[in-house]
Amino acid sequence: MSDSQLIQEGLSLMAFGMGFVFVFLTLLVFATTGMSRLVMRFVPAPVKEEASRQAPPPARTDDDVMAAISVAVHRYRQRHRR
Repeated sequence: MSDSQLIQEGLSLMAFGMGFVFVFLTLLVFATTGMSRLVMRFVPAPVKEEASRQAPPPARTDDDVMAAISVAVHRYRQRHRR
């Protein structure tokens, strides 16, 4: 075989391989799109939660709790000095 025949055969094999991959990936895109549409058709839409089931907003901390925390932190720091 001459060099030109080998190059021509290599180019034809490359074109065939790239074409095959392109066709396969195109079919894969269509298949996944079709499956997604099929699933969305038969699966019910998610139900939104009612407002009453949501957690209430956190209560505001009052001054007594803040004072107790401050005293506890102050005592802890006094006892655990380096």
